[in-house]
Amino acid sequence: MKDPLTRGVHHIGLTVTDLDASSSFFTDLLGWEKAGGNPDYPAIFVSDGTVMVTLWLARQPSSAAAFDKNNNVGLHHLALRVEDLDVLHRIHRKLAAAANVEIEFAPEPLGDGPSTHMMCYQPGGIRIEFIVPA
Repeated sequence: MKDPLTRGVHHIGLTVTDLDASSSFFTDLLGWEKAGGNPDYPAIFVSDGTVMVTLWLARQPSSAAAFDKNNNVGLHHLALRVEDLDVLHRIHRKLAAAANVEIEFAPEPLGDGPSTHMMCYQPGGIRIEFIVPA
């Protein structure tokens, strides 16, 4: 790469249908911190200390189009790096026990490995991957 004009991701903005449930997914289940918000928009900002996610409430939550990774242009999934396999399995157990989280698949090798990942849908249906890179 010559000289890229950007330097990593500052934040990721996600439109959600339930701010409280989506915020709770990150803060209560994953241990992130609430980093602010905007009640007039409305939005809640959450961070794991490395990346910030902005959760924006859909203007018409009850009629918002459901996420479809194969047909929507835009976000296919959000991939979050995990420190090691023990943490990945701990995340899986917590999310599997949560009433409003759908597990797409449990931890498994990515392709032929050696990376391991899992996939879930957070409340509201946004697809989240957790990955332990090789």
